[in-house]
Amino acid sequence: MPTATAPDHVEDIVRRRGADLVELSHAIHAEPELAFAEHRSCAKAQALVAERGFEITAPAGRLDTAFRADFGSGPLVVGVCAEYDALPEIGHACGHNIIAASAVGTALALAEVADELGLTVALLGTPAEEAGGGKALLLEAGAFDDVAVAVMAHPGPSDIAAARSLALSEVIVSYRGKESHAAVAPYLGVNAADAVTVAQVAVAVLRQQLAPGQLVHGIVTDGGQAVNVIPGRAAMQYAMRAAESESLR
Repeated sequence: MPTATAPDHVEDIVRRRGADLVELSHAIHAEPELAFAEHRSCAKAQALVAERGFEITAPAGRLDTAFRADFGSGPLVVGVCAEYDALPEIGHACGHNIIAASAVGTALALAEVADELGLTVALLGTPAEEAGGGKALLLEAGAFDDVAVAVMAHPGPSDIAAARSLALSEVIVSYRGKESHAAVAPYLGVNAADAVTVAQVAVAVLRQQLAPGQLVHGIVTDGGQAVNVIPGRAAMQYAMRAAESESLR
C-alpha cells in the first residue's frame, strides 16, 4: 500500500469497526469502576485488540489494571493511551469510556498500516487518571521507555487537534480541634470545621489575585460525624492548576 493512501485506509478501518467501538464505549460506561479497580473495564479494552492479534502484557508496570498491547515490529513505536476509570458517585462523566474506545479504534486502524509505515503500535491501558496518577506510575515503571510518541483523544465541547494540558498539584489538609457536645458544653470544644470554613473563605478571596490560567478548586472531605458534636477533626482536598508547573511552587 502506498504511504499516501494510509490515512484513507486508516479512516476506512475505523468506520468498519465503528459499531464494535461504540459497543465497547457503552459497555465500559455501563459498569463504572474507580481508580486502580478497573478490572472489568481493563479486560473489555483488551478484547478487540486481542482478537486482532496484538500481543497482550497484563498487568503492566506493576499495576493490576494496566496493560500494554503491541502489534508490529517497526522501529518507530507509537503509543496510544486508553483511560477507563470513572468518577466516585458519578460514573463516566469525564468520558473515559469514549477515550478507551477511541484508543482501541486508533490502535486497530494503525495495525493495518504498521508494516507499511514501519511502526510498532502500543496500546497502553492507563488506569487511575481521575485519582492516583496511573500514567506517571507507568512512566516510572518503564512502560513508555521505547515509545517515540504517545497520543490520546479526549471528548470535549470543541475539536482541538493539540490541546494543552495544565500542570496539577493536589493537597489534603487536615485540622485538629477538640470534640464536645454541641448543646451541653459547646464552649469546651474547638471546632475544626470552623478552620476549614476560614480556609475556604481565604482561598476565595485569593482568587482575585491569581494570574490568568491559575486555578484553585476543592471540596470538604470531612466536616464532622454528628450534628450534635463539635467536630474535633475536619479535612479538605484542593487542586491547583496552572499553565506552567513552576507556578504551582
